[in-house]
Amino acid sequence: MSTTDQLRRGMVLRHQGNLYTVLDFWTAQSGKQRPTVHLKLRSVKHGNPVDRSLDELGRIDEVPAEVRMMQYLYAAGGDRVFMDNETFEESSFAPNFLGSAIDFLVESDSYRFLFVDGRPVSIQLPPVVAIAIAETAPVEHAGGTSNIHKEAKLSSGITVQVPLFIKTGDKIKIKVDTKEYQGKEH
Repeated sequence: MSTTDQLRRGMVLRHQGNLYTVLDFWTAQSGKQRPTVHLKLRSVKHGNPVDRSLDELGRIDEVPAEVRMMQYLYAAGGDRVFMDNETFEESSFAPNFLGSAIDFLVESDSYRFLFVDGRPVSIQLPPVVAIAIAETAPVEHAGGTSNIHKEAKLSSGITVQVPLFIKTGDKIKIKVDTKEYQGKEH
């Protein structure tokens, strides 16, 4: 595969034994040089972004992949147990497989899992998740200033900064990549 008409966003590629998802691609050409196809990839295993050109990659192979929805059921020791929404099979995943996603899991919510060769290879969280406040200081009023924050412990166990009007039990939206408060869930 070496042409952009065969590439598509979201496809999974194998390169040097590693799996990558295609985030974006574009063609660049300067002067009389031949066009170069640039790819923005994300490592399936580590989640880090990588920029490559098709010339650097050489031959790339598309890997058949599927996305399945799985519901988070409960924590069993250090592992987290999920149920496939179609087959109702339960699967247990270690914290190192889930990575930072473990901080945003809410019991009974469903999450996207990427499967390659019938095996799960990664969990895909939405950019913003809604999660409940387990513990925070009492509600305060800052007298008109809106940029003052306090610490709040989420039901998943992580601590984030929230505005003073947030109270224990509120459900808030958190940006997954930065762990920043995005608003109150209504």
